[in-house]
Order: sequence, then C-alpha cells, then structure tokens
Amino acid sequence: MTANEQVSEQVNERVNERVSDWATDYDILDPEYVVSPYQVWDDLRQTCPVAHSDRWGGSWMPTRYADVFAVAHDVEHFSSRDVGVLTFTDEDRPPPPIQLPLPPIDADPPVHTWTRRLLLPWFSHARVAGYEPMTRELCARLVDGFIESGRADAAADYAQQIPVRVIASILGVPGDLADTFTGWVRDVLEFAHDEVRSRRGFDGIVTFLLQQLADRRDDPRDDLISELLQAEVDGEPVPDEIVMGIAALTLIAGVDTTWSGIGSALWHLATHPDDTRRLVNEPELMPMAVEELLRAYSPVTMARIAVDDVDLVGCPVKAGDKVLLNFAAANRDPDVFDRPNEVILDREQNRHLAFGAGIHRCAGSNLARMELRVAIEEWLRRIPEFRLADGAEVEWAGGQVRGPRVCPVVF
Repeated sequence: MTANEQVSEQVNERVNERVSDWATDYDILDPEYVVSPYQVWDDLRQTCPVAHSDRWGGSWMPTRYADVFAVAHDVEHFSSRDVGVLTFTDEDRPPPPIQLPLPPIDADPPVHTWTRRLLLPWFSHARVAGYEPMTRELCARLVDGFIESGRADAAADYAQQIPVRVIASILGVPGDLADTFTGWVRDVLEFAHDEVRSRRGFDGIVTFLLQQLADRRDDPRDDLISELLQAEVDGEPVPDEIVMGIAALTLIAGVDTTWSGIGSALWHLATHPDDTRRLVNEPELMPMAVEELLRAYSPVTMARIAVDDVDLVGCPVKAGDKVLLNFAAANRDPDVFDRPNEVILDREQNRHLAFGAGIHRCAGSNLARMELRVAIEEWLRRIPEFRLADGAEVEWAGGQVRGPRVCPVVF
C-alpha cells in the first residue's frame, strides 16, 4: 500500500467513526449531517451553543446567530490566516509544494484591505449588470440541451455549468475548460480530506494560473488577471503570488459556492411544488425569494484562528484554536428568524449571513445573487413544473461548501 493509499484509508476510517455526542464530538463530514444538519443545529443551540470537536484537527462551532456574527466581526481576536474548516497534521498530509495565499479571504488587515480593494470593482452592481445577458443566454442554452428529454440532473447538468463559465469570462480564460475548472475546485473544496484529489486540484489551478500570468504579460487583455498584473500598491507592482492568489480565489470561491446555492434552490423547488407555482405565478417575488433561499440553504462555512486565549460565550478558546463560522446554522436561529426552518418566499425581515459578515463579507455577493436569480428565472420560464425523479438519490457534499452534487428531476 502506498503512502497516499494509507492516508486515504485513515481518512475514510475517520469519516466512518460515528459521532457519540454532537456537543463534544461533532463531525462536519458525517454523511447524515451533510444531508440534513438542521436538527443537530437546533439541538446544539439549546444545549451547547458553542460545540467542540477534536476531529479534523479540532475546532469550536458556534450555532447561534449572535455568536457567529460577533466572531466574524472580531478581527482583533480571530484571524483569517486559515479559513479552511479541516486541519491536517503533517502525518495526515504533507504541505503542498507551493504555499499560495488566497487574499483577501485568508488575509488580515492591512493586506486584506488593499487586496479586497483590487477585487471589488469587478463585482460592482454595474459590472454584474453587464454579466447578466451572458448569464441568461447561457442558462437558456443549457435548458435547450435537455428540455426535450423530460429529465435532467438539476445539479450537474445545470447548476454546475453556470458559475464556472461566468467566472471564466471574468478571468479571461477559455469557457470550454469549464469541466476542468469544476473538477479542480471540487478537488480542493469538496475533497479536502482526500490527499490525492486535493493535491491534484491545487496543482492544476497553480499550474494553469502560472501559464495565464505569462500569457497576460505578453498579451494584456480586458480581464481580471491582466488588470491585477498592471496594478500597483504603494507605487510597486502587485506581487505575482498575490495576483495568482486573487485569481485562484475568484475561481474557487466563485464556482462551488454559487453552484451549490443554485442547486439547493432547484432541489427545494423540486420538492416544494407550492413554492414553485407561487414563483411562476408571482414573479415579482423573485428578489425576496432569492434572499430566502440563500438564508435557508446557505452553502458556506468559514474558519477563524484565535489570536490569543479568549472566552467565547463561556468556552475557553485557546490561542491557535480554530472556530468554524457556521453561517448556515446562524441563519436558522429562531431568536432572529421567525419559523426559521421554513422557506417563506416573501419573508420581509431577512438579515441573513449567507455571504458572511464583517470585513470578509463575500466580495462577489452581487454576482452570486444575479446568477441565482437568473438561473431560477430561466429554468422556470421553460420548466414551470418539475419534481425529483422517482427513486432518485440526491447526493450532497459538505464541509467547506454544502450543496447537492446529483439531483435528478423530471418534467
């Protein structure tokens, strides 16, 4: 057995170890939790609102809105230098050959401040409005590809195909590599616990971006990578590793998160025909519905590292401990949201944390909202009635990003 096979076997054994007590031994990769974590969150809020686990390197997990919100804003005591929800020891996995930062998401001020400033213009309301016609045409073309068959995988055939092509356009890279990009992103996020797959995804992204940087130096274009290479900070060019990191973050964060959001929304509509009919008959509800679907099925969990010893709602968090910002759990807190486990399409008070909070609030939120709205609108315009296929097994991914990966529907 090779070293990689040994690591994979150890990881599989860890995943298969059943949780004995969710307050002291939670496992964010537990198969049942990945499919439906809601009861676990409800129980923890009542009995242990800041749970702890030694699994995956150890972490704390607040589940109440107020606590998640507070940690997200407390940059003095909680650093973003490691936002991954899983931690591996040297025995679990050797470090990658290139340590690539992903600013601004894994940076603290002042690096966070200027790298975010470089990125934000590409996701402004005006820029996103310019991406909408392309996104709408793409969605219509995808539906064309399967509508005559009367069935589709709403996740793989539709949701997965949208964000990656929009992000490719922003980066100025070939859209026909969409499946390759998606594979790399899945390897990095969904299979972070698999040494072979995660290394493959990381290496693929780094190698590709190195080639893109070299191409842009010889042939600058109207895209994010070219602009970053031409930008300056304090009179100096932006370091190559920062350019690569921002581009890599745009790819990684812009693909799986939005795909998961679109897929979750379609899964909900496939299993809640009354909501589907209401959106078809009352299209003016779409803006509120998008916010509600984001709240109910928030895909992302991020991590923070305690800078020093700190008391977190009575829990003794030590310097270096990891705290998971479970935005999805916060968004189902009954102290903040009425009937939190119900999807209420016209919910008016909806200060959800689907895009995070504080200085690291998602820079691409405008883009994600647009893609989710357009994806649902174009689907319902052509397919106003649909449901899960008989006997269909919906497959969910969890960990850093939660969402359906297989969602067979018929119409």
